[in-house]
Amino acid sequence: MEHTIRTATREDLEAVIGLLADDTLGAGRDTLTAVLDPAYDAAFAAIARDPNQKIVVMESLQATPGGRIIGCMQISYLPGLSRKGMWRGQIESVRIARDLRGQGLGRTFFLWAIADCRARGCGLIQLATDASRIEAQRFYRSLGFAPSHVGMKLKL
Repeated sequence: MEHTIRTATREDLEAVIGLLADDTLGAGRDTLTAVLDPAYDAAFAAIARDPNQKIVVMESLQATPGGRIIGCMQISYLPGLSRKGMWRGQIESVRIARDLRGQGLGRTFFLWAIADCRARGCGLIQLATDASRIEAQRFYRSLGFAPSHVGMKLKL
């Protein structure tokens, strides 16, 4: 499938929220309504202002005039003191459109993200995936990611 990968614009926000919500776990956390929740706009604006954050989309060039957003992810570039001041790339909120999964688009998207993090000077990339996402874990391992930590969260 012919596609492009680029930094998201505000015009992509509804499509990105739609991808996030069209997921077993995301359906309980995100909603796409006729009027977009202002919290999404505020979050997108904050991410867009921060040079160490970006939302990236994969856009099909075949679907419709103007394209169709078929994938999304957020990349954060994190400075750190450990490992001699090494920068890390953190990838989250990864989605590929449900009807296009299993076609290699996720692998293409991740290889792009890995190259992007490398170009930004990151020495490693980290991600977390829900423990219930067994197939996602298998996919990440196939890309060379290794389980290395136990993740924890505190809801506020």
